[in-house]
Amino acid sequence: MPEPDRCLTPRGTWLAIWPRMWHELWHVLATQPCAPPDLFCDLARDLTAALAPSLDPDSTPLAELANDPQASRAWFAALPAEDIVSESALVTFLQDAYATLGELGGETLASAYFRLLGGLIDTYNLRYELRRPCTLALSLPGLFGSLMQTLRDQTGQDLHLATLMREFDHAFRDVHDDATDIRIKTCMQKQINLLEALARHCTGVTEHTLGNVCNQVAHWPHRKVKEAMQNLYAFTSDYPGIRHSGTPGNARRTINMRDMIAMSILLVGFTPYLVEGLDAKRVWRG
Repeated sequence: MPEPDRCLTPRGTWLAIWPRMWHELWHVLATQPCAPPDLFCDLARDLTAALAPSLDPDSTPLAELANDPQASRAWFAALPAEDIVSESALVTFLQDAYATLGELGGETLASAYFRLLGGLIDTYNLRYELRRPCTLALSLPGLFGSLMQTLRDQTGQDLHLATLMREFDHAFRDVHDDATDIRIKTCMQKQINLLEALARHCTGVTEHTLGNVCNQVAHWPHRKVKEAMQNLYAFTSDYPGIRHSGTPGNARRTINMRDMIAMSILLVGFTPYLVEGLDAKRVWRG
């Protein structure tokens, strides 16, 4: 049986660029005239709150960092991204660091941090917007990316779902290589298969086809939202060659990239209603 693809740190996140941040952010801050010698004692203390559970903040040597400027600097510089529990935990640390730096070096140091943080967002095309005083808010592309990452995390916990996710990924890449109507229809089919399997994991669902499963899923805010999903499913069932032979007379034209873009985004947009246990607040935070 195939194994799920290994989940990598997604692009556009702070975790993805953490290895570069020492030289491009923290070391630069430490060289500012207003930066105190014990700068990293306080920053290391705050960062321990974002560490993975396997790393005990009270253990040695972490407990000693607060009183050792050189040790805290070395620890901070060498900390791998894998030791940070999540993107949202890192975002919380980065936001809170603004106030910490203001206390340590005044407005001058805090402002330098704000500028450097914004520069990293621009340089690496991160999925955030930086707002005053120091809030990292997901951009619209960032929200989409966060939702996709949550979907990957969810499917990675189940071999069957992971296989369907991988098939969708491959079909999506195939369209990039050659955007024929045949490949576009295959990609739509794979995405519907994935959503159908996800929805069948919801509590109380006994049906098998997505159209009927929608009637049993309990997350809809209004009947029309449910019907919108069912209509998209009906389209993939009735248009010739997507899920079934379909009804040729109902097809107004050949499927093209306009449909590929629209359907991919629309179907991903419905996943919060079809995924059991989805943490919407975490998706929103990134």
